[in-house]
Amino acid sequence: MATPDPTDATNSTWTGMVVVEDTALAVTDTGGPGVPVVYLNGSYADQSSWKRVIADLGPGFRHITFDERARGKSKRSADYSFEACVRDVDAVLAARGVQRPILVGWSYGALVAVHWADRNLDRAVGVVSADGAQPYGLTDEEGRERIRALFGKMRFFMPLLRPLGLAARMSADQHAEINIELNDLCAALAPVLERVSCPVRYVLATGANLGSTEEEMEAVRSSLDPVLARNPNLRVSAKVASNHSKILSKDFQAVAQAVRDTAAGRDQQGWSSR
Repeated sequence: MATPDPTDATNSTWTGMVVVEDTALAVTDTGGPGVPVVYLNGSYADQSSWKRVIADLGPGFRHITFDERARGKSKRSADYSFEACVRDVDAVLAARGVQRPILVGWSYGALVAVHWADRNLDRAVGVVSADGAQPYGLTDEEGRERIRALFGKMRFFMPLLRPLGLAARMSADQHAEINIELNDLCAALAPVLERVSCPVRYVLATGANLGSTEEEMEAVRSSLDPVLARNPNLRVSAKVASNHSKILSKDFQAVAQAVRDTAAGRDQQGWSSR
């Protein structure tokens, strides 16, 4: 398939592969002159997670989704690190000719979004976090072993979970190492959140999630309170009834509204459509 001109802001959807380093990422770009919104998936999810949010927002926005390395239709890689995920955002934006996006992330994707925004202060219009990017993590050896044990138990089910966007084409050990790195980065996230200068809007879930109790998840979410108090750019847009896993399927309207609010602020600042 020939790659079209990424600066062609037509309403024609482009689907293709973006080559980056030793892999290729499956990307979908709806095109059009609307505000560009880049969606960043959960740790092992694929771009299908966003279909309800995208449908709710409609064609007035330019929607760009992609599968991370070894997720969805993307190819495998020798590097599944967090830094590789941040570099992949740069690669997709460059390939599609987007300069100033709104980043919308779920879980792991929200962490990628705030780190990218912190490193690209002149480009990030805003971040919407769907129950992610919270400064709390399991960092002791007990927590690490708990994560490894959880994915060890799941290893036989991963082939069944992959078509549902709940597992990647990786080993159980690789799944666990991604989660361990995620916890370390979240535990160290407070300084990033305190200095980020673009709007960051949180949509927080409630209740327990796989491998965690309700009390643990509430501790994760309450870890936001100190940074919310210190940085006025951070705000909770909504706290919804669904849990972490179901937030994009059950409370997609709240996520979409946070995107609209972020875009409205962008228009007031006079950002260009790219």
